[in-house]
Amino acid sequence: MLSWPYAHLLINHFPVVLSISALAVAILALLLGRRALWLTAMGALTAAGASVYPVFYTGGAADHALGDPWYIQPGTIEAHDNAAGIALFVILIAGVFAVYSWRRSLKRPADLIPGWMRAGVVVGSLAAVVTVTYTAYLGGKIIHEAPVLEMKQPPPGLAAAPAKD
Repeated sequence: MLSWPYAHLLINHFPVVLSISALAVAILALLLGRRALWLTAMGALTAAGASVYPVFYTGGAADHALGDPWYIQPGTIEAHDNAAGIALFVILIAGVFAVYSWRRSLKRPADLIPGWMRAGVVVGSLAAVVTVTYTAYLGGKIIHEAPVLEMKQPPPGLAAAPAKD
């Protein structure tokens, strides 16, 4: 059955991968000066902006569904949620800018993409990568630093997982 935590885990990589892709392509566009690369960076940043709210929403629903379980270090979900709010704001702003830039560039195929627009794509992509990477790092701490992982034996009343063949 699909739960909120599972749904969040299914989609949470989209803003991360798309932001990193947008930055990588923007750097290539800076180096090679190709219009198609700028349009691709704008498209990836637009897609990151479009995907960030569903990830934020499912994260909040997952937090509510979990209800601070014993096996998660206190404060880790809250830290992740706070960083996610900042990432949401940054990536939405960068995504809206990218949509505008992309549409404007597609309407004027003969024009050179203005420097302010190229700078905005690079800065927006960089800001998106920084905020979403930190958010993902904190999200990983939710499970990777869970106290239950330090236990050598399962807690009383919890059976060990069966061995797989």
